[in-house]
Amino acid sequence: MSNGTNEPPAPVLTVGQRIRMARKRKGMSQEVLAGLVGKSVPWLKAVESGRLQSEPRLSIILRLAAALQIDNLAELTGEQLPSVRMFSGPGHPALASVRAAINATPLVPTGTVQPLNVLRARLDAAWRTRHTSPDHRTALGRILPDLLRDTQLAATMYHGADRRRAKALLAEVYGLSQMFIAYQPAADLLWRVAERSLLAAQESEDPLALSCAVWFLAQAHRDSGDFEAAREINEQGMAAIQPHLDEAGVDLLAMWGALCFELSFTAARLGDAAEAWVQWEEAQRVAERLPKDYYQPWTSFSRVIMKPHAVTVAVELHQGGESARQADNAESVPIPSRPRRGRHLIEVARAHHLQRDHDAVLGTLQLAQQTAPETIRYNGFARRMAWELFESGPSYLRAQAHQLVDQIGLMA
Repeated sequence: MSNGTNEPPAPVLTVGQRIRMARKRKGMSQEVLAGLVGKSVPWLKAVESGRLQSEPRLSIILRLAAALQIDNLAELTGEQLPSVRMFSGPGHPALASVRAAINATPLVPTGTVQPLNVLRARLDAAWRTRHTSPDHRTALGRILPDLLRDTQLAATMYHGADRRRAKALLAEVYGLSQMFIAYQPAADLLWRVAERSLLAAQESEDPLALSCAVWFLAQAHRDSGDFEAAREINEQGMAAIQPHLDEAGVDLLAMWGALCFELSFTAARLGDAAEAWVQWEEAQRVAERLPKDYYQPWTSFSRVIMKPHAVTVAVELHQGGESARQADNAESVPIPSRPRRGRHLIEVARAHHLQRDHDAVLGTLQLAQQTAPETIRYNGFARRMAWELFESGPSYLRAQAHQLVDQIGLMA
């Protein structure tokens, strides 16, 4: 049939060809993309060349789309499918008010500035709320707008040493805001608070504030897929705070350990198993120097978190047997933060997913839902695993999987 022109019709691309084109546009090697989705390089080569007998399942397409930062799945499949956003988490109802408060930087400051000790107490209370609330985003959504405006005003109106202290508080408030914004459709806002946090921390001349801002910015780079930038800012931050470690208090020591683990996490995402475990061991040595009951509110770094961190490293390296072993080792770890405990359960579910243990995946996700509903609701890994169980899991699990995907908002 004629298309109304003298030009031949555009060729119909296969899924493999589309994946190859998208990968090359990102400048990503087959080794890196295969590692990010938990597959072998020969498998990816077979997909791109069309040598596989069947096209990748939706769950694999979703992993590829996430790794390639593609929202419209039609770019990979040529078919109209649900947006990746369906599996990456919705926008929270309070997102607009948090955005407005972040954007309302007082260029011409007016109003009554609060005492710094009052702002410190409010920020400490906000961190406690974040860690104790099952619906922590809803709780933070009520707190953050006023806290942001008041701390931004203080950072503008105070002078001298008090202004530097206010800047350190502001850097921390931006970090807390990043925890609210993460995994929502607001990448522009996430980068805004991550970069503002670093600037405020630098202006504060406080090594503790700087370490906090670096930790958050490294996470932003890694979650965007820019692993080299994540590692570089991480290493630069550690070099900046290292001269202060000799006289450091427990908080700065904990931040050093947290940054060691971030290097481990980034190496694992890059598929560098040796470096990932070396850095995990370094972080473990730092954790052993902390008091037994210490728990760092910004990063969760502590003695108790190292076993869950080992699960994350093994899962990111796609080490099925090792991730299952580490998950068993961390089974009864008493993580004091509800959202962090929920995230750990999702990592355990990923470990079971690598072993294709569908019953364990579902049971662990159900426990995560009971523990911290707003953690699983906004976690892309959890949403994809739940959808995969509902779509193609064992028939005897379909009813429970349907209930779970409904609870986390995938049926809306």
